[in-house]
Amino acid sequence: MHKLKKLLQIACEILELIAAGFVLIGLVLSVLSLLKNAGSLFPALLDDISVFRHYLEEIFILVIGIEFLEMLCRPNADNVIQVLVFLVARHMIVGDTSPYEDLVSVISIVLLQILRKYLHADSKKTKSDRHPILDVVNHSKSEQTDTPAQQPDSSRR
Repeated sequence: MHKLKKLLQIACEILELIAAGFVLIGLVLSVLSLLKNAGSLFPALLDDISVFRHYLEEIFILVIGIEFLEMLCRPNADNVIQVLVFLVARHMIVGDTSPYEDLVSVISIVLLQILRKYLHADSKKTKSDRHPILDVVNHSKSEQTDTPAQQPDSSRR
């Protein structure tokens, strides 16, 4: 049973890496597409400001893709929350939203940031749950190992 779990974990990691590779290929192709169209973008902005909204949407998709790739490569709570914040911000900035939807988006971002801060505080708390005297003892031991032992002076004979 243990070997089957280990095999499934390895298969999942391989599939995550393959998915990350496809996301990376898509990101590179999207950046190349944006660079190719950059020359025609600026004159189009002078004619029609709605082109900027489309350009901003493409940039946000790239940023979310980069964050998603980071989340696939290094999965942790910070990366997941960061992707969610970018998704909500993209919806609020690029989409046609009502004031009520904007308020809900802002509240969502605030709640995600509070959750992120709580997770950081919780991880620091678990590190410092030890008794303070143990920290002092461990600190003094590390100072003793950090200072080189005094060598006898061979010049005094």
